[in-house]
Amino acid sequence: MDLPSLVRDALVVLLAYVCGSIPVSVLVARATGGIDPRTVGSGRTGGTNALRALGPRRAAVVAVGDVAKGFVPVVVAQALTGDPVIASLAGLAAIVGAMHSVFLGFGGGRGVSTGIGTMLAIAPLAIVLSTPVFVGVIAVTRYVSAGSLLGSAAAAVISAILWAVPGYELELVYVAFAILGAALIWIAHRDNIERLRAGTERKLDFGSLAGRSGGATGRGGGGSGASSDGDRPA
Repeated sequence: MDLPSLVRDALVVLLAYVCGSIPVSVLVARATGGIDPRTVGSGRTGGTNALRALGPRRAAVVAVGDVAKGFVPVVVAQALTGDPVIASLAGLAAIVGAMHSVFLGFGGGRGVSTGIGTMLAIAPLAIVLSTPVFVGVIAVTRYVSAGSLLGSAAAAVISAILWAVPGYELELVYVAFAILGAALIWIAHRDNIERLRAGTERKLDFGSLAGRSGGATGRGGGGSGASSDGDRPA
């Protein structure tokens, strides 16, 4: 690999991190006069805390933006380099950026939506097949964190299965990416995992999805807002 290619690839990965770092929920809050998600609930910038701070409509915008900041860098990396290794590194960089944003003093969310975006660019069928796990676990348990953990694990397992299916084209490096991406998400949820084990994780209030949440009540405060991603999470 020549020097220009190395420089190009390094820039692609760096810009993927910057893209992943974009604090969509904070920008949406500022643009709409809403509450900064960092000041309520878990203090994180992920979709669950955006739901708590901004309500379902603006949280939906945040979710789309967070997915896009994972999808776009991978697609750009694929188009510019044609190298699945660089595309995978760009995806990992975007997820890390979502968790540790350079624009927020290296704070952020838990990378779930951004991780979904990267997988949509790499193995969309894995996301389609793992979505019932994500949604089903949340529906049954009301724990968003549990849905995120098991959904990301399911996407990794399904990617490995798809790679083994004759005729289905999926690079082995993308299977490795799916596993590493899920591992990052699990690491980011380690405090949630402890609360799940202790039975102290807060459950999702389905009323918040219809805009009937009690609203933001301050960092770590009560209210009937959504749970997990963080609850005192995410």
